[in-house]
Order: sequence, then structure tokens, then C-alpha cells
Amino acid sequence: MKKKILTACALLLGSIGTMTAQVKLQSSNVDEVLKAMTLEEKAMLVVGGNRQTASTGNNGMIGSHAQRVPGAAGTTQAIPRLGIPSTVLTDGPAGVRISPRRDNDQNTYFCTGFPVGTALACTWNTQLVEEVGRCIGNEVLEYGCDVLLAPGMNIHRSPLCGRNFEYYSEDPLVTGKIAAAYVRGVQSQGVGTSVKHFAANSQETNRMGVNEVMSQRALREIYLKGFEIAVREAAPWTVMSSYNRINGPFTQENGELLTTILRDEWGFDGIVMTDWTGLRNTAAQIQAGNDLMEPGADSQIKDVVDKVKSGALKEADLDVCVKRILQYLVKTPAFRAHKYTNKPDLKAHAEVTRRSATEGMVLLKNEGETLPMGNTKSVSVFGVTSYDFIAGGTGSGDVNKAYTIDLMQGLAESGLKVNSKLSNLYKSYQNYQQSITAAGPARGGWFWGKALLPEMPVSRPVINVQAQESDVAIITLGRQAGEGSDRQVDGDFTLTDVERQLITDVCSAFHLANKPVVVVLNMGNVLETASWKSMPDAILLAWQPGQEGGYSVADVLTGKAYPSGKLTMTWPDNLTDLPSSSSFPNVRPAAPRQRGNNKVEFQDYTKHTEGINVGYRYFTTSQKSVSYPFGFGLGYTTFAYSKPAVKATKDGFTATVTVTNTGSRMGKEVVQLYVSAPAGGLEKPARELKAFAKTKELQPGQSQTLTMALSLYDLASYNEATQSWETAPGKYTVSFASSVEDIRATVPYSLSKQYAVKCHDVMRPDMPL
Repeated sequence: MKKKILTACALLLGSIGTMTAQVKLQSSNVDEVLKAMTLEEKAMLVVGGNRQTASTGNNGMIGSHAQRVPGAAGTTQAIPRLGIPSTVLTDGPAGVRISPRRDNDQNTYFCTGFPVGTALACTWNTQLVEEVGRCIGNEVLEYGCDVLLAPGMNIHRSPLCGRNFEYYSEDPLVTGKIAAAYVRGVQSQGVGTSVKHFAANSQETNRMGVNEVMSQRALREIYLKGFEIAVREAAPWTVMSSYNRINGPFTQENGELLTTILRDEWGFDGIVMTDWTGLRNTAAQIQAGNDLMEPGADSQIKDVVDKVKSGALKEADLDVCVKRILQYLVKTPAFRAHKYTNKPDLKAHAEVTRRSATEGMVLLKNEGETLPMGNTKSVSVFGVTSYDFIAGGTGSGDVNKAYTIDLMQGLAESGLKVNSKLSNLYKSYQNYQQSITAAGPARGGWFWGKALLPEMPVSRPVINVQAQESDVAIITLGRQAGEGSDRQVDGDFTLTDVERQLITDVCSAFHLANKPVVVVLNMGNVLETASWKSMPDAILLAWQPGQEGGYSVADVLTGKAYPSGKLTMTWPDNLTDLPSSSSFPNVRPAAPRQRGNNKVEFQDYTKHTEGINVGYRYFTTSQKSVSYPFGFGLGYTTFAYSKPAVKATKDGFTATVTVTNTGSRMGKEVVQLYVSAPAGGLEKPARELKAFAKTKELQPGQSQTLTMALSLYDLASYNEATQSWETAPGKYTVSFASSVEDIRATVPYSLSKQYAVKCHDVMRPDMPL
């Protein structure tokens, strides 16, 4: 009897001990922690931590990490009793965006400003992009953050999209491959990424509510394919759902997009977070598979709890999202208690940005081998942007850099003598314009970053003097754009009257003196060039090349480096040549429109009537002329292609070609592999990019053989009639090209039987196209 009593007491004490012991999150006990969570804690975990009432004293429920990195975009919430840490989410993609200075702290927290997305993509060099990603990932880690809200992956449907500088291309393959390299680089440092904005967020106008209406084929082939490549090849920790609607529902509330396609078809196993949205339909977001709502509000937590209690949201659906967040958390530096230094190697990273910027620059014109300027002694530098260089775009993609090197500093380091009379004139004008800006009303909204100063008119007599005193004229044209609004046509996509007069007068005066003129384009997007490109001798597209930009441009101009970039988007003759112009907000006359009480309203839908005919797919098929074609880019040397071959494999084919440097200078070449499908069946573009590869640095006379592998899935098009990816049987033409219009060699490839992959019938348009 005594033995039985002792046993019972032992069991009772053991059960009490079990009840009082608190489970703490580990990678091996996610399910156990989930079971230990209250409904309120679950609701907190799916809502971001940037709440007005967040503090360290809320009954221990909210951790003290929310403000550990001032200026970070957002956080996840901590639950200390369960060992759940807060994690920090920081903006990107051209570098880490945090506050550079902190209250009562003499230290600085500047981050490296890398080249913008368009510049990185135009390198066509996935190894280089991965290296840039490693540097950025290191700064994420050493500044105490966990996830970089990057890369931006939306398609360049129109040159007017304000955020094109963050995005890579009009082509989904380039977008996916460059993004995958970026993700691999960042995540190699033990931090996460958030590929964004999923999906079809290709305009800023009315981005919070616009319904992007498109065919299932266009959605899958153009607007989702890049994300699919990045998810399959790089496994990003998170995906960010966009603000907009697609074919009816908000993307954040669309289970067909976030679960059926993203998870079931592509195998994504990370978390989905919203873009920075307020209270919407939280039940619909969670049911769709949107795990985390950022930046977070108390109203969202209450809404989750209320809807579970009312039965509008099943707790089991909430548990799915909570479990995925717990699985994310155990991968983070915060969970590992990483001892961050706040001292990343900014000097080493500056060297990487200087080098990577040169490789993304695109030489659009170079008559008479004007560049590089090997024997040039003196230069006259025109254009206010030469003295106020633009490192990156505006909005959340802006990086708080310690400095930006302008073109004047770069030319000085290269040993060129800059005409001081002209430079002093520009500096006085710059100071005056900046004083006006400083004295004016504060800029609100999303205008983080450098504003573009208006161009300075220069009289012809002043230009004539410069033509007598200097060997070469350099004109820098600048453009700025960013989050929250799209570009305008007049004076933004096109030249302003002052810019056109400046180019006309400088070219006229310097050419009369038998001296060349070089135009440098310092911008993140496409500019109309067809009407004026015949005037200067050389045009260098420098993009927005990061904080070392002035050095990078000078390196290319003087021959210390060479341009090997190629365009990842078409530069049309006219904006209206693009099919998207019929429905893009700042082109179509119906938007914006004025309503009562001076309220401006925008059309609440955009119809993608062009379907898959975006960019070069349209221009090559319609044989319509362009100013500069997709894939175009000159260099300081020339290349020949030889021994093209295609060898069938079990799952597709491999293509090989030998590239030889036939010029007198070293350089790199990008080989683009286009495929033309057999006639019949689905309507196809004349050719589509299916692979690309870049050579190593080749010395004169040196060769390299490049190999590119394609699967039958890579060749497939989406057939809405069968809801399948299909590769039709027949004879294909495989083209090895230097641009979409410069085909160097073709080889046939034959497929004997159809290949097909069945998909779900989802994301149908909600209105006629």
C-alpha cells in the first residue's frame, strides 16, 4: 500500500512538473511549440511587429528586438515565454536600407549602395550577381537583420513603371536567372530574402487596388515564370505578395496564386508575407496561404482572434501559417543569437560595387572608336547630373550611403583635366537649385533618395569657347524615378527642351572643331533615343551604378575597364510602339481622371491585351523597328562565333558554341540562345530567349566554348485549352545570337513527340480581354 501511494505521488509530481515546464522553440519541436501557443499568440505571430502599442512591457508578450535596427522596414513579433525571437526585415534591393545614424550614438550605420537591378541584370553574369548578393547578405547579417526584402522581380511591361530600376527585364528568363543568383548570394550568408512583388505589380499608379487583367497564358509565361525559376533554383526564404489584384482577387487573398501555383505546383516551402498593407480581409489572407501580414497593426491581431472565435476562420488554417513562421524563425540569425558586429567590410564591398557597375554598363554607340578616350587630355563636362550623380532610385529601394562619387571625382582620379570655367558654372547652379529645394516644402510620401535637379541651359557662346579649349565634350543626362508613382512621357521618357538644345548645340560646336561628344545616361530606366542618337559620337548607358558610380563611369570612359553589358529590355523608337501603351496609366488618356471634390481617381483595372507579346516578343514577331533591340550592347573589341552545335538529351538538348575575341582589346561576350518553334499549334513569338551564357575575360585571339542546357519544360508554352505546359513535336530553330536581332549561327533541333505537364485551371480573367 505504501509503495502504491509513493508511486501515485511521484506521478502527480511528474505531471505538475510537466505542466509548469515551459517549452522553448527549437528546430526539432515546432509542432510542440505550436500546441503550446494560445490563440492570441498565434494571431500575434502572423501579424508584423511594427505596432504602435508594441513595447517591452506588454506582459512579456512582445520582445525587445522591435527597435534593435532603427530604420528597418519591419519585424516579426517575439513571444519570450516560448523562446520565439523577433526578427528584422530590411528593405533592398540595391543594398540594405536602415537608418545611418541613431540617437545618442556617435557611430554610423551606413550601407553600401550597389548598382540598381537593371544594371545588375545587364551584366548577364550570374556569378557576379551572386557575388554582389553575398556582400549585401553580409551587411544584412552584420547589421543585425534577418531578411532582405529583395530582389524585385516584376516585368518591364512599360518603360514608364516608376520602379523598373529595381526590376531586371522585360524577359522572364533573365528575370528568374538573375534573381536566383541574387538570392543564392544573399542567403549564403545565413540570412533570408523576400522575392517581390508577387505578382504582376508592373505599375505604381493605383498599385493598392488596380486589377491586372490578363490571360492565364500571359500570367504564367511572362509574369510568373521568373518567380518560378527563382523559387525552384534558389529556394528563397520568403515571397512577398503584392498590393494589386490579378484577374479579380487581391494577390494577398488569392489561394490559387499563393497555394495552388506557388506551393502545390512549384514546391515553395517558405513563408509568404504581404507587402506593407493595412487591415484587409485577414481571414481571406490566411486561408489563401499568406502567412505574415506586414507591417502589422493591433486591429489585424484582433481581427484574427475575432474571426477564429466566430468561425469565419478555422484555427487549423491559422495553425498552418503559424507553423510555417516557426519553421522560418529557426533558420534566422536572431534565433541563432548571432553576435552581429555593426561593422561590415564597407571598403571591400565598395570595390565590388565599382567593378560590378562597369560590367552592367551598355555601350549604345561608339562611332570612330571614340571610346575609350586613350589620348584625351582635357574634357568639358556638361549636364547637371555630371556634378550631382544619381547612385540609385527613390523609395524603399534607396540605400542610405555614406557617399556618392560623382563623375567629376571619377574623371579627376583618372587624370583628365576638366574645364574649370564650365564646372564652376555648374557648381554654382547646383548650389542654387539645392538651396531652393531645401527652402521649399518637405517631400512626403515615398520620396526617399536623391531628387533630380532641372537641367541648366548653356548659351551657344559658352559652348563655343569650350569647343576650343577641350578635346572632348561629355554630356550626362539624368533621370530619377521610384516607388509610389509612374514616370511621365514628356520630359521624362523624352528629352526636355533644354536637354535637346544642349545636345544639339554641344554636338554642333564640337563637331565644327572636329572634336567628339560623348553622352552618358545616368538613369534606371529607358529613355527615348531615336530622335537624337545620331548627333553624339558615343553613348554610354551607365544606369544608376551605385555609390562608386563616378569612378565606374570614368573607368569605362578611359579604358581602365570595358563595357560588356547588354540590354535586358527593348528601347523603342516611340513609346506608343509598345502594345502596353494602349492601357498603361500614364499613356492612356482616360487615367487619371478628375472627380468631385478635386479627388483624382484612376481606372481600377489594366487590361493586358497584348498577352505574351511583351518587349522583344512583339517587336521581332511584328518586324517593327526599334532604337536599340533587346540584348544589344557594343564593346571595345569584337567577337566571332564558331562550331555551333545542338545535341539531344533525354530531357531536351545541350547547345555549345565557341566564342573568339577577334579584336585588339580584352573583353567579355554574352551569348543569347533563342528558340523558334515549329509552325502550327499555339501562336508563338518569332523567337524566345531560352538560355544565355557569358564568357570569361578573353584576351585578343583567345577563345572559350560555352555550353547551355535546356529541358523540354524550358521549351514549353502554356496551352489554356488543356491547362498544360506543352512542347510541340517538330523542327525547332536554335539561334546563337549577340542580340535578338544579331543572329550569328542557327542549328536545327527536332522533337519526335509532344511533351506536356498538366497544371491546375486557376487564375482565370474576371472580365473579357
